[in-house]
Amino acid sequence: MSKDNTVFIGKHSSFRERNRRSGGYLLRRRIKQIGISVFRGLLMFGLCFMIIQPMVNRLAMSFMEERDLYDSTIILLPRHVTLQNYVDVANLTSFPTSMLNTLWISLLMSLCQVISTTLVAYGFARFEFPLKKFWFACVVALIVIPPQTIQTALYMTFSRFDIFGIFQATTGAPLSIRSSIWPYVMMSLTCMGLKNGLYIYMLRQYFKGVPESLEEAAYVDGCSTMHTFVKIMLPDALPVIASCFLFGFVWQWTDLFYSRNFLSGYTLYAVQMSTMTTRMGRYYSTSLTDAITVTTGRSLQLISIAVLFCCIPLIILYCFTQRTFVESLAMTGSKE
Repeated sequence: MSKDNTVFIGKHSSFRERNRRSGGYLLRRRIKQIGISVFRGLLMFGLCFMIIQPMVNRLAMSFMEERDLYDSTIILLPRHVTLQNYVDVANLTSFPTSMLNTLWISLLMSLCQVISTTLVAYGFARFEFPLKKFWFACVVALIVIPPQTIQTALYMTFSRFDIFGIFQATTGAPLSIRSSIWPYVMMSLTCMGLKNGLYIYMLRQYFKGVPESLEEAAYVDGCSTMHTFVKIMLPDALPVIASCFLFGFVWQWTDLFYSRNFLSGYTLYAVQMSTMTTRMGRYYSTSLTDAITVTTGRSLQLISIAVLFCCIPLIILYCFTQRTFVESLAMTGSKE
């Protein structure tokens, strides 16, 4: 039999025949592939179920009347559907004022943090200066040490804010700016904001992986240090910077520590959501002086709806930015 006929028979023969000729190898390989595919499918289904199932339960609970919460025959679909729960949560959380305030403050703080941490990370990656290792150890400490340890110092600093005694000499007393947005802006611009140490570390690791020959070529062409940073380094680092911006936005969106310490003059959604249970009794009372007792099930139901309100903007943001986020992780891994 010729070589061409052997190839023809091999391509068009049945699986049983080809498996017999291979000594059972094809069947074992097919069983292994199917087993791996089934295991992978079950694993992905389990992970997706663990993530989505609580959200589905909260969504179903949000449409139930209070009597449905204590009906053991209702598992997921409500028997009495109502939208009044959403109205109550919107009133308790000062929606949409709190949501709009949270949006623009999160955007502003994230932008300030990204600007400052990018500059500092580039300095750590490319320049030599005295006590460089010590200052980077301080950055690592900023990641490890929780901000609650310096809460008293922050309170004293910004409740009696003064720069070299200038305000004391000119106005007779230091300034109290703790309840304004300026302390948080200053901390974000000086890399002391929320999770700024982590952003510095991420960006530094990326900049260290970029070949120095790119900058050297720019210097030979007459570019200054800042011009090289803006024109050469920043464009390639945009996915990593975008990831840091997304991290900053998400953490600021749900932050309570800095919001309560510095942003008490603003109505923020996370703060309103955290104090819902203390205001429910007054909200549902018929008089202005007495408060009724809200049942535990009703409280959990309204809190679940508030959590849904909080998660929906973040889910929408992720849907539009997931490609950039995944690309930044891939780039960081390849550089390192």
